[in-house]
Amino acid sequence: MRFKDSLTTALRSLTANKLRSALTMLGIIIGVAAVIGLMSIGRGVEASITSTLEGLGSNAIYVIPQTPGSTGFGGLTGSVPTLSVDDAEALADPSRVRAVVDVAPVGSSYADVIAGSESVTTTITGTNPAYMGAMGYSMAAGQFISERNVRHRDLVAVLGDKTAQDLFGGADPVGEKIKISGRRFTVVGVLEAKGGAMMGISQDEMVLVPITTFHARLFTQLTSSGEDAVQSIVVEVTSAGAVNGAILDIEDVLRDRHHLAADDDDDFAVISQEQILSSVQQITGMLTLLLGAIAGISLLVGGIGIMNIMLVSVTERTREIGIRKAVGAKRRDILSQFLLESAVISLVGSAVGVAAGMIMARLFSRLSIGGGTMTTVVSPDIIVLAISVAIFIGLVSGIYPALRAARLNPIDALHYG
Repeated sequence: MRFKDSLTTALRSLTANKLRSALTMLGIIIGVAAVIGLMSIGRGVEASITSTLEGLGSNAIYVIPQTPGSTGFGGLTGSVPTLSVDDAEALADPSRVRAVVDVAPVGSSYADVIAGSESVTTTITGTNPAYMGAMGYSMAAGQFISERNVRHRDLVAVLGDKTAQDLFGGADPVGEKIKISGRRFTVVGVLEAKGGAMMGISQDEMVLVPITTFHARLFTQLTSSGEDAVQSIVVEVTSAGAVNGAILDIEDVLRDRHHLAADDDDDFAVISQEQILSSVQQITGMLTLLLGAIAGISLLVGGIGIMNIMLVSVTERTREIGIRKAVGAKRRDILSQFLLESAVISLVGSAVGVAAGMIMARLFSRLSIGGGTMTTVVSPDIIVLAISVAIFIGLVSGIYPALRAARLNPIDALHYG
């Protein structure tokens, strides 16, 4: 029997039981849509974080506290901070750290910020003028924190774009007063919107104050040696090529300042932009695979549904199979007919599932999470993967029923029913 005839027979059989065929396809449709929808979320998270990190430039180095003996990003210290403002000042010395351009100590905490009748709870970040360049920000209005503000512990603040919108709407906040932890600050500037997020926290939701004001007027936190503590230090170097050498210098300076012996573990971690990107891509890649695997269970269930219905179909059409064999149909003809039926179910279900998955991804991208929208990325490889797996599962599920039909004895089949 020619392929065209086998396909025509398979389509005729499927359309004769439209409802049953549609319900059988439903498992494949749901599975493919789930794979595309969930994997697009994983890819979107990766793209969003990667874009945010790349926007910071490739010549930034981040120093964070770390529990001695731990490795990676999981060893951050808890109650006892290990980095200080004095550490940041030492790292800013070009005679001690090669190719250093600027250094920004960063203290961070949460507080209620009040402007008139409006109030938001947001991140309060204490830092110095180097922060804007190191983190890739630019000014939308007013000016950034100055060295004079840091020296005099001025009660001045720079608002992130979204924080400014939340507190002042469309009005210009420069020169206006806000309250942070009961203290009145003057707004001196507003940052240009960045539009990214780090770990679900928008980069546009923050209030920046001088690091000295942060410690003296808002949040007092000391290291074990009595110095003003910071949550991190951002070191900006001249170029990406100078990063590795600068990291070695930073480690030497901090080990010396923290009086660590040769066999003592570091109580800090020095991380380059490249290391952060690599770690983020590994984590988000695993997340994407996990989401795809969870969604793939739906495809497996859909395959079981195909096998079940095809077995029922073989039983119902036993007499038909006997007649076809009696008039000359070969085993391969019967086999190809039933395999084509399962393949058609998988292919049509996959096509509908792709459309449903893309719609699902678009709906996800409109969800607002943490003040921003979720990013989804539907790439061609996800679609090809989902369709390939669906068709493979459909064919594998159809093999046993097809073999069972092909092996029927024509005499026994003619006497069936």
